[in-house]
Amino acid sequence: MVDDPARNLPSGSAEDRMFKAWFDLTMRTTQLAFEAQRVIGLRLMKMAAGGPAAEREAERMVTEKGEALAEAATILATGGSPEAVVRHYRTRVRANERRLSRPKSKRARKTKR
Repeated sequence: MVDDPARNLPSGSAEDRMFKAWFDLTMRTTQLAFEAQRVIGLRLMKMAAGGPAAEREAERMVTEKGEALAEAATILATGGSPEAVVRHYRTRVRANERRLSRPKSKRARKTKR
């Protein structure tokens, strides 16, 4: 084993593995925060435009909050890890980002005119 002089721990030690696990979780949680911020911005733009689409988005957003809480609780209650919760949230957030980033369909643009 090679010592890590910066941390004074032998590499591969329990402390080193624990630090790596916490660091990895912190990085994934930070990525989630940035991804969620982008979705918040996209949702705000949609709601600022007004209309039925904005109304649906607001309703969807509120519904998703309750669903997300229930899903996280289920993951943890069934033996899942905090990492699994973050992974699940990131999947949902990325799906919202893709949905909100899609250009409007031609039909939706014609209807608005």
